[in-house]
Amino acid sequence: MIKRLVFLLVVAGVLGGVLILFTYDVIKLDWISFMEIQPSFKPMEDPLPVPPDSIPIEGAAYIPGMGSPVNPVEADDVSIKRGSELFRINCVMCHGEEGMGDGVIGTFFTNKPANLTAANVQTLSDGAIFLVIYNVVEGRIPPLN
Repeated sequence: MIKRLVFLLVVAGVLGGVLILFTYDVIKLDWISFMEIQPSFKPMEDPLPVPPDSIPIEGAAYIPGMGSPVNPVEADDVSIKRGSELFRINCVMCHGEEGMGDGVIGTFFTNKPANLTAANVQTLSDGAIFLVIYNVVEGRIPPLN
């Protein structure tokens, strides 16, 4: 009876030891899964070339050497009203109602906001103004993109 008990304990110990070896990856079995046998790519691993004559989704402003972009929106009553709303939402707090750089928050800045009625600002193209707003002037204008 004792021999059977010892034999049973030895068999259970061996089976338990084998189970522990596989459980804790001491011996690793590589099981096939469908995720492992499909082709996959890491981001930017082998990017496809840009199609000819295409424009990136960010627009022409981000194509090197293209200069300032052209405003795609015609200046009409609707676009001017929308621009006025966006100015009121995003700009009035620093630049003021009239764009003089005297907004409620702008008065507290050491680098005062630009006077948007000044001649140097008025001569900028729409694309140049877009680039200033979108690309941020460090220490002067927060990102609005």
